[in-house]
Amino acid sequence: MAKVISINISEKTGVIKLPVEQAEFIEGGVKGDAHCGLDAVRQVSLLADESVDKMRAMGLKLGAGVFAENITTRGIELKTLPVGTKLKIGETIQEVSKIGKECHQGCAIKQQTGTCVMPTEGIFTRVLQGGTVKAGDSIELI
Repeated sequence: MAKVISINISEKTGVIKLPVEQAEFIEGGVKGDAHCGLDAVRQVSLLADESVDKMRAMGLKLGAGVFAENITTRGIELKTLPVGTKLKIGETIQEVSKIGKECHQGCAIKQQTGTCVMPTEGIFTRVLQGGTVKAGDSIELI
């Protein structure tokens, strides 16, 4: 069963996001997150914990939010979801809007390891129906 491992937010862009118990998702993104309202396509970022495991296998100790993802997941292969896929995550309905991204200049993980999973395995969604999401919530394909 696919589920939310962690919800992560940051007060400024370009930094690691920190886990929070729960967050309110609104049209535009995650309320209280620095990226909220900045980009209509990249409102919410998601990364599978299985993807982070690949980096952990390189000897890195990495927690949730280190790749600046808003939602860390387990049990769903995010990178295979086509744009337009709708997901029920907690109380929200979200639509996959973009697969991957370019690492920002000076990405600490890429500098340490020479690689980063977010550009190829992270995804972005748009919030279609707002609500609360918390760690442990299920993720369902609609």
